[in-house]
Amino acid sequence: MKYVVFTDLDGTLIDHDTYSYEAAKPALVALKEHDIPLIFCTSKTRAEIEVYVKELNSPHPFISENGGAIFVPVGYFDVDYDFSKTMGKYRVVELGTDYCTLRKVLEDIRKSVSFDLIGFGDMDDIGVSEDTGLDIESSRLAKMREYDEAFRLGGGGDPEQGAEKVIELIRSHGLNYTRGGRYWHIIGDNDKGKAVTILTGIYRRQFGDLTTVGLGDSLNDLPMLEAVDLPILVQKLGGQHDASITNPKINKVEGIGPVGWNMAILKIISSQK
Repeated sequence: MKYVVFTDLDGTLIDHDTYSYEAAKPALVALKEHDIPLIFCTSKTRAEIEVYVKELNSPHPFISENGGAIFVPVGYFDVDYDFSKTMGKYRVVELGTDYCTLRKVLEDIRKSVSFDLIGFGDMDDIGVSEDTGLDIESSRLAKMREYDEAFRLGGGGDPEQGAEKVIELIRSHGLNYTRGGRYWHIIGDNDKGKAVTILTGIYRRQFGDLTTVGLGDSLNDLPMLEAVDLPILVQKLGGQHDASITNPKINKVEGIGPVGWNMAILKIISSQK
């Protein structure tokens, strides 16, 4: 059986605190040995993802910024598919709203609330580094946003009521939101699931019958998990699964982040034998 694997990065393939994928290396090797495409599907920027593409020598497409765009290496598929533009070595399928528009809306929302909204665009590289634990270079790449603005809710008032107000205002501007492991995100009419569905369609035209696998850890992964044939939720820090994900069709596996990821992938591959 042909598999295609879609995966979140932060808190899933890579550790929430250390940003390491060391615990997942056996499964990463096994995927390469069995020629199974590994598709990064994450809130990270194209620039951030390209670091992992290079480190893991991955020739496959990837999905950036919560489904904002699909980046397909030129010549990867033989079949025709719709794409928005060619950018360097990629054909880009754009689904999201441009970053400048998102920033403007967030600034408008900030004027309507009594607490701070701190986005990546409000911080310099050092500020992002201090807020995320990323090194300076990684923080610079994280700020190279194209389709998604990550933000935190600042002090003042009940944080849950504040979140409800922000969500209401985001929707009033015709935009959407999601929530990851660390940040809220303001996005356009896109999510991970829509991007996964489009890319899966291209894969099926190219290869015929196949089974899609999705791995995530947080609520912003839910659209991706609901779009694949075999959805897998790994544990978050503390050994718990995200309580906001209640779909009974999603397989909850033991193991925090890359530990659970590794075991789940190895089990899938071993079941082929």
